[in-house]
Amino acid sequence: AYERTCRYFCRKTNSVVVCVGYRLAPEHPFPAQFEDCLTATIHFLRTAQEHGVDPSRVVICGDSSGGTLTAAVAQALVNRKDLPKLRAQILIYPFLQCVDLNLPSYQQNERVPILLKERTLVLGMKYVNMDLSIMEELFKGCHVSEDRRLKYQKWVSPDYIPHEFKTRGYKPSPTYLPSKEICEVAESMFDPVFSPLLAEDCVIAQLPETFLLTCEFDVLRDDGLLYKKRLEDHGIKVTWCHLQEGFHGTLFLALLGRVVGFRS
Repeated sequence: AYERTCRYFCRKTNSVVVCVGYRLAPEHPFPAQFEDCLTATIHFLRTAQEHGVDPSRVVICGDSSGGTLTAAVAQALVNRKDLPKLRAQILIYPFLQCVDLNLPSYQQNERVPILLKERTLVLGMKYVNMDLSIMEELFKGCHVSEDRRLKYQKWVSPDYIPHEFKTRGYKPSPTYLPSKEICEVAESMFDPVFSPLLAEDCVIAQLPETFLLTCEFDVLRDDGLLYKKRLEDHGIKVTWCHLQEGFHGTLFLALLGRVVGFRS
């Protein structure tokens, strides 16, 4: 599905492009996908010169869940002294956290194709092999223990979303008590491999220069805005592109040629 996209990047940027065919869930459970991407990245960093590539100029890139994997791989490599440092990471409307599923972008775009709010969570739950029957509790935040709520509120909060992104509508969500049982079931959702926005400060501070694309009509818009803030708070250079008329999947659909057309 992404061959056309990869060929386009290769042609337009005069780069060597490597596409990782990672194993898919649910047949291959989390974190097999991350492990495949990490293994491929490490291998390429070690053998870059064999492909005519300067190992100091390797950039990793992904969109949507591929953006999640890109962020997780970049984080996993920050302390590797045996490898060249990544030159940059490119995150295209990435999924980055499962703490708050009622951020302004989730409220405003819950019924916007192609990534509906409910579908986002269904995909995430299938990825970590969770029972879909507890979905409503996750939307209410019952999976976040008091300890976690205190820890993560400095990184994940609607307070950090600029006002101009709330003008299309936003109502603060009521706070529900956490459920011990659901907190235990949802444990893997707080792994930074699944939710890279939850990585510790010492990791975020070492990340490479970042290009971040967000779309106005996307439930994941605010994940990107929150990650942008965290990176910039630690002095990481971020190039941010916001598509005011964009929606989740814009990049992929844009390269389908004349099949579908839209301004962004």
